Order: sequence, then C-alpha cells, then structure tokens
Amino acid sequence: MSDLEKLRTFITSFTELVETKPEEKEIFEKGGQLLKQLVSADDWLPDEYAKPHPQYYQQFLLHADPLERFSVVSFVWGPGQITPIHDHTVWGIIGMLRGSELSQGYTYTSDQQLIKSGDPVRLNPGSIEYLSPAEGDLHQVNNASDSDVSISIHIYGANIGAVKRSVYKEDGARKLFISGYTNTALPNVWDRSKELNY
Repeated sequence: MSDLEKLRTFITSFTELVETKPEEKEIFEKGGQLLKQLVSADDWLPDEYAKPHPQYYQQFLLHADPLERFSVVSFVWGPGQITPIHDHTVWGIIGMLRGSELSQGYTYTSDQQLIKSGDPVRLNPGSIEYLSPAEGDLHQVNNASDSDVSISIHIYGANIGAVKRSVYKEDGARKLFISGYTNTALPNVWDRSKELNY
C-alpha cells in the first residue's frame, strides 16, 4: 500500500462515517478506531507535512472535507515545544504517530481562575485522545521530548484552521484567534500515478 493510499483510505472511511450524521459518541467510537488504524504504522505521512520548525509547532492541513464537517491535520512538534492553554469548540480525536506528547487539561474554579485538571495524559505512538466541548476541551500540549520531533494526527469536527477559538491565561483571561495552517498546498491524496505498473 502506497503512502497516500493509507491516508486516502482513512479519508474515504471517515467521510462515509460523517455521511451517516452520527452523534459524538459514535464519532469517537468508530472514528477513533479508524484513526488508531491510520497511526498504527509510521510509514505514510509525506515528508513535507512532517517538518518541524525550530521555534514553534507546525499545523499542516492534510484534508478538509468540502462541507467542512471534518478536517485532518498533522501537528509537528520540535523538541520541547508547547502550546498555550487553548480550546477547540468542536469535537476532536488525536492519534499519536511519532514521538510523545503530554496533554494537560484545565478547568475553571468558582472564581473563574484556570487550574490544572488531573495529571497530564501522555500520548505515545498508537495512543488516541478525545476532545469534547461538552466535557471541557481546555488543554495545553507539549512535546514530551527535549531532543526529538513528535507528530500527532488530529481530526476535528470542522475546518479547524478557520474556527474562531481562544487561548487562555491561568487568570482566566482569554484571547480569540483563528489558527490557519502552516501549509498553503495540500497533499494530492487522489493522485494514483505512482501506483501504475508499466
């Protein structure tokens, strides 16, 4: 199976899933299994969507559903890189492809301060994590390694690069942002030219 065929198969299967208009629970159950299968082998992500930046993490769009029902993104983390505390406002599924990440949840206190919620969740290759606005989707993520690159594959219930979201400080102050994407060109998932036999 070629590199792009694995991603193409995933996109096709996830599109078939969202066509049934499932509830979030079913998206997590069935979509989580699809993503787990995709990240079970680290041999399909094109190099140009796996490049770290020396100063900040990169968010590469791999696929955006034409109706913006979901998007597929690779997050590439250089050594020690970390996000601000942030939300998503839509459901998300994260699959760890390479390296390790730490995801620290946050919650509000009665006086609207932000505090850490439980211990950080460590994601290793093949691990899956779920994000739901209904259950609180505030977290901060960092590369667990100070020397190696980490890559995770994220599926969101919207075109996440165009969604109005927020970053937060621990005093509860928030700032709206729209993340956009690092890349301006998408991988041609539907190109089968390399699969031709002459």
